[in-house]
Order: sequence, then C-alpha cells, then structure tokens
Amino acid sequence: MVPALRQMSGRHRTETGDERLGTLLAFVAGAINAGGFLAVGYYTSHMSGIVSSIADFLVLHRWTAALISVLSVFSFFSGAVTSSLLINWARRRGLHSEFALTLMLEAVLLLLFGLLARDVQVTVALLCFTMGLQNSLITKISHAEIRTTHVTGIVTDLGIECGRFLFERTTHTEVRFHLKKVILLSRLLAGFLAGGLVGATMFNWAGFITVLPFAFLLAVIAAGPVWDDVSQRFRGKSS
Repeated sequence: MVPALRQMSGRHRTETGDERLGTLLAFVAGAINAGGFLAVGYYTSHMSGIVSSIADFLVLHRWTAALISVLSVFSFFSGAVTSSLLINWARRRGLHSEFALTLMLEAVLLLLFGLLARDVQVTVALLCFTMGLQNSLITKISHAEIRTTHVTGIVTDLGIECGRFLFERTTHTEVRFHLKKVILLSRLLAGFLAGGLVGATMFNWAGFITVLPFAFLLAVIAAGPVWDDVSQRFRGKSS
C-alpha cells in the first residue's frame, strides 16, 4: 500500500502513478464542486461558467455577485500560481516532496475550510484557490494530459476517440483510436461523478466538516515524500 501511495505523490513519476493520482483528484474535485455548491451556492472548480457569470452579473447590475465571480477567478489563478511556485522551489532544492508539498497544502486548506469556513465570499475564494492549486499540480505532473477539476475537455476527448472508432468501423479505414486513453478519460469522468455524488450527499448531511476525510486522504498520500525531506533534514543537522 505504501509504495502505491508514494507512486502517486513521489518525485519520480510513472504513468500508473499519474493515472491513479488523477482519478483520485478528480474524485476530490467532484466532491468539493458538488458539495460546495450545496454549502455556499457556487460551483468552484470550473472557470468557464464563472467567467460567463461575470458578464451576466455586470449586465444585470449585480455588482456584488460580479465581484465575487472576479474574486473566484483570481483565487483559482492564484492557486495555480502557488502550485507552480511550490513545485519549482522544491525541484530546485532536489526535494522528495516536489509534488507532495502541493498535495499537503491542499489538505491543510481543506482542513481549514472544514473547521473554520463560514463567510460565503471567503469560502468561495478558498475553494477556488484549492481547485486552482490541484489543477495546476496534475497538469504539470502529467504534462497537460490529465485535468481533474472540470470535465469539458474529458468529454470532448472521449467524443473524439468515439468518432475515430466509429469512422474506422464504418469505413474500414485505419485511424489512431486510443483505447488506453478512453479508459483513462472514462476513469476521470467516473471519478468526478462519483465524487460529486459522495460530496453532495455528505455535505447535505454533515455540512462543512464533510471535507475533513478528503483532507486526511490527501495528507496521507503526501506524507511519505514530505517525511523523507523532514527526516533527511534532521539527519543532516545531527551529523
């Protein structure tokens, strides 16, 4: 079990580790997005709708709502920037926790949200920041092959592969149909949907503290590489 966790959060990446982490993060994003909507009335993981809502609110003269939407986009952007900074900072120092630091930060932010979040504006900003953090992480890890906080690209890519498959079968012309990619995309879509169902159900039942198990899960995954760096630092000081 421990090697599987390190495969997801360790510095040395494998395709299997990337896919497992992507599926898990899609599950978390689906839970936060759906559950967060029930908690505060906003979706926080996909920016397309939020950017469109800025225009709608401005036309309708709903200035406060427009401001919240602008803050949401900026928070998502800031989360992506923070993830990139953390990864590059850790990489420059040769840390084992090059990617695990971002996962650990996401776990801490979800913990704060579960225990302290009450104000709607602060909650929306925090969740958008967290989703930007997560999406930037998996994008860098997978070289932009995997996205976890929205499913537009996933459904589009599934449609492309389905079109290739149908074209090949109906015309008997060989095209590049990628079954392995279809399986991965299907897993990501299923993970996001399953997370949404779990998150919405749990938020409806328990409220904000629903995110605590997700925070714990991310912390456990990130713990190995982070501990490696901490223990190595202490060994260096004692020698």
